[in-house]
Amino acid sequence: MATTPAATQAPAETDGHDHAAHGYITEKDAYLKRLRRIEGQARGLQRMVEEDKYCIDILTQVSAMTKALQAVAMGLLEDHISHCVVDAAVAGGPEAEAKIKEATDAIARLVRS
Repeated sequence: MATTPAATQAPAETDGHDHAAHGYITEKDAYLKRLRRIEGQARGLQRMVEEDKYCIDILTQVSAMTKALQAVAMGLLEDHISHCVVDAAVAGGPEAEAKIKEATDAIARLVRS
């Protein structure tokens, strides 16, 4: 989910980080839609266990849900790099170094999961 240039984005509420808007702001509705779909998948998994469905069928749905979450994570990471990290890199200084480290740490967490 790519973003548009920061100049066309609406400001977001601050969360303690120095930025005007989150990189995902232009795709927020799409992310929410995907997350609601994943939430439905989680409820479906619960029902499958409650109804004593076949293990492999449950595992297949777990795999689908995992892939859906990974897709959300990759989209958010792409948005973060193309917006927050690029903006910080343009500004330079310690903020740039901090954003690059933050992104690198996030990538490391995703790779481990």
